[in-house]
Amino acid sequence: MTSLCDIRKELIYGNLNFRKKISSHFFIKTDGFTLIMTTITNNYRLYKLLGRLSRCCIQTQSRNVTNSTARKKRVDIFNKEKERQLSLIRRIEKIQVEHKGPPEDCTLIMNKDLSTPFNCAMHIQELLMNRSVLALVNGKPWDMHRPLVEDCELTFLHEKDEDPYLVNQAIWRSGSFILGHILETAFKDQHYVELCCFPPPSVKSGSFIYDVDLKMPNWKPTKMELNVLSRLGGRLQYEDLRFERLEVDASIAQKMFEDNRFKKVQVEQIAAKSDSGSSITLYRMGDHIDMTGGPLISHTGQINRFAVTGIHEIESPDYGALQRVQGIIIPANLSIHYWTFEWLAERAAQFNAAGIPTKTGYNTYKANKEDKIHEDLDLGG
Repeated sequence: MTSLCDIRKELIYGNLNFRKKISSHFFIKTDGFTLIMTTITNNYRLYKLLGRLSRCCIQTQSRNVTNSTARKKRVDIFNKEKERQLSLIRRIEKIQVEHKGPPEDCTLIMNKDLSTPFNCAMHIQELLMNRSVLALVNGKPWDMHRPLVEDCELTFLHEKDEDPYLVNQAIWRSGSFILGHILETAFKDQHYVELCCFPPPSVKSGSFIYDVDLKMPNWKPTKMELNVLSRLGGRLQYEDLRFERLEVDASIAQKMFEDNRFKKVQVEQIAAKSDSGSSITLYRMGDHIDMTGGPLISHTGQINRFAVTGIHEIESPDYGALQRVQGIIIPANLSIHYWTFEWLAERAAQFNAAGIPTKTGYNTYKANKEDKIHEDLDLGG
């Protein structure tokens, strides 16, 4: 059955065979004068109908959401909410920050709700400011650009620490976040990509992932296409974009992601698990905003190598057909031979069995067992 939208498209773009086919639906086959008048009359009706269809479809297209418009809306809401929260700080209070670690232990007097670990590092040493991926604030992992809220003990973490577990988790989680940015910006606006979610990071799996709806089922990207996507991530190191954290009310996040059929459902569930029962943690990198519990790395200048390694088809019982996009990242402070990186990228291209996303979390399975494990949805661990 020919749809009205197909009729409009084919006739506007000049498919002659299609015009003949459609004409048979409208024209009455008789002889002589009746045929001529019927043809003229039905031609007039047909093109009048096409005019209405064209106006209708153009209006529909103008109402369609694109990744560009959705991203701009999120940035506008984010900026407005950030300004509102800053306006609530009526008086600057001082806090005492005890720094522990190289180059030396020291005490800093900083501004409550304004100063960040990054600001503290600026007062101590430039090397500390550039290489620190995360901070520990009273023993708790803390983003480098997250404001300090009380007197605290501060320690900085980087990739070459004796125990880099927390740093590796943040790097892998940031890789998934960057994948979301790449997928929303790599395609033309007529391809509306809807990001679904990504599971808690697992470095030993060999790759980080983002499950998405690309609206391109069965697409098998070539090596060249994967390289193009990889370059979008790799060039971020030269832009040196900060990862900025902001906690907002669930209603604000709901408005931000109302155009995403996955995230508008996830907002309420994630908010219910927050300490307040109604807050969502957002992160911003440039003009890309997403939900994740964090923490993330300090800035994109801490990336050395980035690669999108594979795209696999998966099926979710709640969300339907999705694509699992996988990648790998090497931090700036770790030099690696290109051959070794290629080998790691080949391994990262293999399907990552991180489980299947559902409305309540990721369903995974223990190795060699049928016992089901359920991981709560946390969009980034």
